[in-house]
Amino acid sequence: MTTLPAWLTAINFNADGLIPAIAQDHASGRILMMAWMNAEALQLTAQTKTAVYFSRSRAKLWHKGESSGHTQTVHDIRLDCDADVIVLSVTQAGGIACHTGRESCFYRQLDLSGQTPEWQTVDKVLKDPADIYHSDVSIKPSVETPSVSSDAGDTAHTQTNDSSILQQLDQVLTERKQADADSSYVASLYAKGLNKILEKVGEESTESIIAAKDFAHCDESRDKAQFDEARAELIYEVADVWFHTLVGLAWFDIESDAVLNELGRRFGLSGIEEKASR
Repeated sequence: MTTLPAWLTAINFNADGLIPAIAQDHASGRILMMAWMNAEALQLTAQTKTAVYFSRSRAKLWHKGESSGHTQTVHDIRLDCDADVIVLSVTQAGGIACHTGRESCFYRQLDLSGQTPEWQTVDKVLKDPADIYHSDVSIKPSVETPSVSSDAGDTAHTQTNDSSILQQLDQVLTERKQADADSSYVASLYAKGLNKILEKVGEESTESIIAAKDFAHCDESRDKAQFDEARAELIYEVADVWFHTLVGLAWFDIESDAVLNELGRRFGLSGIEEKASR
């Protein structure tokens, strides 16, 4: 049995042998992200002075930025008074810590100015995730899916013929069902099972609602740049909803044509007739 160094035995890891680690920008002090570490990840972080985390869903170590290039150089490691939270002071390569292409994963702020609190997206996307991860489509992975593909999205090839995009996605999603979980984001979703896929559908749906509310507050005549950014964000989030619902359909071996055919059937019916025909 491996004996831990004395400094590691001082840490109160949870029942799963993990401790939350918060990465904070060394210069500005801004919180960039939160992930998990086990003893090995923390020891490697201390040895290499680069951030190494532990993926709970994949049960393996992941080096921050191993796919995106957005590594974290560690300047300081601090432990809280209860010895159950780690804070890393880091220099973030590329200025982007979040898989969405933003500086920080904490890019939503609760607006308390109205009668009902609402989440507002307050940070800009600095770089499209498709460009970061060399993917042809901007599909965001879960924070819990880094390893070989790290914080990168899956790759699907889109062409100028829009009518074939769904068919291409059908083919890619079918292929990923047989792929190794480490080979792509979609393959990792299949490995985690239907509940995880449905969880992602719900998560992306919520994000699209937030994006829609943000867009509703924009005034093109007052701030064109903000209006365009909010519009692009809504499109981006809805694309994620569509994508993950297609993953869910593929789980049941249902192709997108089945949905298109159903929409085509409804197109010839009035709303009242369509509802009556269900």
